[in-house]
Amino acid sequence: MSTTTIDATQSSSSSKLATAGAIAGLVGGLVFGIMMGMMNMLPMVGMLVRQENAVVGFVVHMVISAILGAIYGVVIGRFPNNATTALIGGIVNGIVWWILGALVLMPLFLGMTQMVFVIGQAQWMSLLGHLIFGLVTAFVFIPLAKRG
Repeated sequence: MSTTTIDATQSSSSSKLATAGAIAGLVGGLVFGIMMGMMNMLPMVGMLVRQENAVVGFVVHMVISAILGAIYGVVIGRFPNNATTALIGGIVNGIVWWILGALVLMPLFLGMTQMVFVIGQAQWMSLLGHLIFGLVTAFVFIPLAKRG
C-alpha cells in the first residue's frame, strides 16, 4: 500500500500562478480579440459553439484566453520572473498556441480538415495575433506573479 501526500504550499503556489496567468491571459486576449474583431474573425470563433456571431465569438475567445493564460502561469511560474523570461516565454506561448489552436484544433473543430497546417495570409496574421497575445500575457503576468 502506498500513500500520496500533497504539498499544500506548492498547490497554493500553483493556484496563485494560475490565477495570475488567467488574469494576464484575459488582458492578452482582449488585445488579440480587438485585432480579431477588426479582421472580422470573431464570428468564426463563435462557430466553435455553433454560433456564427461576433459577440459569442468574443466570449469564447476570452474564455480560451483565460484558460491558456492559466496554463501559461503555472508553466512559466517555475522559471525566473523577469523580462527575459517573459519575452521568450511569451513568444513560445504564442507560437505553440498558434500551431495547436489556429493550425490544428480550430480547423478540426470546424470540420475543415483540409485546412489543418495550411498557412496562407490569414494564418500569418493569426501568428502575429498569437505572438501579441503571448507577449501581452507574459508582460502582464510579471507584476501579478510578484504580488502573489
